[in-house]
Amino acid sequence: MRERVVHLVASVLLGSPDERQAEARPLLARAVEGLPDGEAARALRSFFDRTAGTPVRELAAEHADAFSARRHSSPRLTFYLAATSRERGLALRRFTAAYESAGFRPAPEEPPDHLAAVCELSARGGTEAALTLLREHRPGIEVLHRSLSTRDSPYADVVAAVLATLRPRTP
Repeated sequence: MRERVVHLVASVLLGSPDERQAEARPLLARAVEGLPDGEAARALRSFFDRTAGTPVRELAAEHADAFSARRHSSPRLTFYLAATSRERGLALRRFTAAYESAGFRPAPEEPPDHLAAVCELSARGGTEAALTLLREHRPGIEVLHRSLSTRDSPYADVVAAVLATLRPRTP
């Protein structure tokens, strides 16, 4: 249940900021306050604290900068593990199959390997399928987190919250 709440909040926050997202922020913040104290909850609270009062336009600019075309800050998870177009195509099919098996369709404008889409899959009840995809792509999510952290982006907190829902890596 905790993972679903964290993933729901992350799925919204990882989307491009607009007025709808701004209206949803108080509800999302309340959902985070209801989480048991832990790494994920603290990371999401940090995001809300760091972005409180930030106008939508500024938050949208920060989002665009955070998730630019730079390879190490893409929310498209297959960018990190698939070396060729063919490998990427096969990986994208795995994402699509996971969505279909859970009876979920991401928004048409959102690629199936987008971190927000995978988090939404979890929030909508396909938690195990989403967690499997997130674990498989954890190295890429960690690269994304490091890249955002290096630039002191508040979005690093959202990615940290997602990472906190995954089992610790084993050697």
